[in-house]
Amino acid sequence: MISEFELLSDKVERLVSLTHALRLENGELRRNSVELSAENKDMQQRMKEAHQRVATLLAQLPQEDTKEDDVDEEEA
Repeated sequence: MISEFELLSDKVERLVSLTHALRLENGELRRNSVELSAENKDMQQRMKEAHQRVATLLAQLPQEDTKEDDVDEEEA
């Protein structure tokens, strides 16, 4: 009977130890999740800004008139 209590006590100690380790890991994972979410938000903003800059640059490029190019090629 005493050995059964000792066995149960050992199992409870292992369970407590595992629970503690899992809580620590869970806390670390939550912190990492918050950091990664913030980083993701920052990257999305940077991508949006880069997209806007590229769109602005593309809008500043001169427009090609393909009809005039065709006429110039025929005259040559």
